Amino acid sequence: NGTTRNNKHMPHSSEKTPAEVVQEQVDAYNARDIEAFLATYAEDIEVFDHPDTLTMSGHVQMREIYAGLFDRIPDLNAAITNRITIGKFVIDQEKVTGLPDNRTLDAVAIYEVDDCKIRRVWFVKDS
Repeated sequence: NGTTRNNKHMPHSSEKTPAEVVQEQVDAYNARDIEAFLATYAEDIEVFDHPDTLTMSGHVQMREIYAGLFDRIPDLNAAITNRITIGKFVIDQEKVTGLPDNRTLDAVAIYEVDDCKIRRVWFVKDS
């Protein structure tokens, strides 16, 4: 009858867009909520310093690093100053504040999102 749709490529209404997944991650980071933060990442997450230096992989290592960061730096905050989304990639320009000695960090994070989980991240930092 021509009304049947092929849903293979249509996102289900419950699926989040890559940008929504990344925003949940940013919100959890700013709330320093390690469980909500990790929930946005795939179990086999890989994090790189751009272009190809692997800095951490998997939830266990990520929990160790970020839980410590959240505990040591209570005012940690990432403000997204620009966001570009293209397909499964979300590119955020961030200004991180609340660091020791009143430092700020300008960074770019490139997130690869698949099946509503962040699979890979590449960080480009100014220092």
